[in-house]
Amino acid sequence: MRDLILGGTKNLGRHVAEAALAAGHELTLFNRGRTNTTLFPEATHLRGDRSAPEALASGEWDAVIDMSGFLVRDLRRSAELLRDRVGHYTFMSSIAVYARRTTPGMTEDAPLLPWPEGAPEDELTMDLYGPSKARAEGLLAETFGERTTAVRSGFVVGPYNPDFGNWGEALATGKPLECAARPDQPIQYLDARDLAAFLLRVTVDRRAGAFNAVSESMTMATLAEAWRSVVPGSPPVDWEPAVDRFHLPHDGSNDGTFLLDNSRALAAGLEVRPAADSARACMEWIQAGNTPPPPPH
Repeated sequence: MRDLILGGTKNLGRHVAEAALAAGHELTLFNRGRTNTTLFPEATHLRGDRSAPEALASGEWDAVIDMSGFLVRDLRRSAELLRDRVGHYTFMSSIAVYARRTTPGMTEDAPLLPWPEGAPEDELTMDLYGPSKARAEGLLAETFGERTTAVRSGFVVGPYNPDFGNWGEALATGKPLECAARPDQPIQYLDARDLAAFLLRVTVDRRAGAFNAVSESMTMATLAEAWRSVVPGSPPVDWEPAVDRFHLPHDGSNDGTFLLDNSRALAAGLEVRPAADSARACMEWIQAGNTPPPPPH
């Protein structure tokens, strides 16, 4: 396949590019050329900003995988520009699109956040992140119809990625894992390598629609013990309630976000490796001299 990745040299996008090349795909990367510029010399590199994507004005691809779509304005431009020159459009979305936070077992058909009236399409704040992703999904569906996929993920762990990087550093240095959540709070995550493989798979298979690309739900305590298991004798977890440090809800009002139904993704080929495997990979990556990027939240 001829793949176009919007992004592709940072965090999860780097894993997607590696997976595409490993599968023998002909790869083109479009990004600003500011991060890891020497990566993937075998790929074609197009330079540009999402707000001014003139470099995408020519060329044809079997599929595009959009890893850098955040502003609705930019999504609209790339959709219009690529509509007739790509076979399939896979969009990296988020579980933040869901309007409900307390309902367990939500499928991909659950209500999504509405776009706030009068909100600017060229700005992004934490309050607009979920609505922006939801609006982008709708925009792409209108433009590409059955030729588009939305992959909704939450926490993404492992090398090059920020989520739970502090736990990887703790394992690498013999310190206790720190957690600001309740021990019984539900959590869903995905290893970056598994998510990259799934993004590529639904793209190759041209699977239309949305997918909750997350692990089975577990408690934070269970996940923490899985991470601790890779270093026998690790110190106990330091539990410090978030309500004290960050003034975040600590009453279960957000639990439904991490009790999603992932059966559709599993049926489409999502594979989820054990949490301990992700923990070990993160720890060894840090021990090799790498530093996780700062988390976005």
